[in-house]
Amino acid sequence: MIMGNATHEQANLMLRLYEIRREDKLRKARDWYVNQYTPPSSPDEFMKRFPPGSEENAYIRMVTSYWEMCASIVNRGLIDDELFFENNGEIWIVWEKTKPVAPAWRAFFANPHIFGNLEKCVQRLEAWREKQAPGTNEKMRQMFAAMREARAKAAQS
Repeated sequence: MIMGNATHEQANLMLRLYEIRREDKLRKARDWYVNQYTPPSSPDEFMKRFPPGSEENAYIRMVTSYWEMCASIVNRGLIDDELFFENNGEIWIVWEKTKPVAPAWRAFFANPHIFGNLEKCVQRLEAWREKQAPGTNEKMRQMFAAMREARAKAAQS
């Protein structure tokens, strides 16, 4: 039996976060974000492509705020890192898609902390993954790049 630092309370919190992820609207938003969303190059492009009031704008806000909240909980030690990392790979995908626009949003809002919890949590996740399976982060980036290419080619057809 593998025993870690996780408590029953932390496991219950993990289960609650999973329940929230299963909510229909958030599930639809997560699916869109992972499979269709491509990051804009600037806040202006964001507003043109995903204007306030659009379904896509709501999806982006739902997904990023959900994972930012989860990251905040983990960063404060309310859930053991290893317990969280073993069960939540999607947070990495969300950060990979958020990372290119984070500097522009931080500058736009004059707030260097936007997406800060997400970034810090994923940095630890990547370090943990590399310790468990060296090279996996780069392989995942390659896989997602290939998926983006395939989607782009399919869209051109």
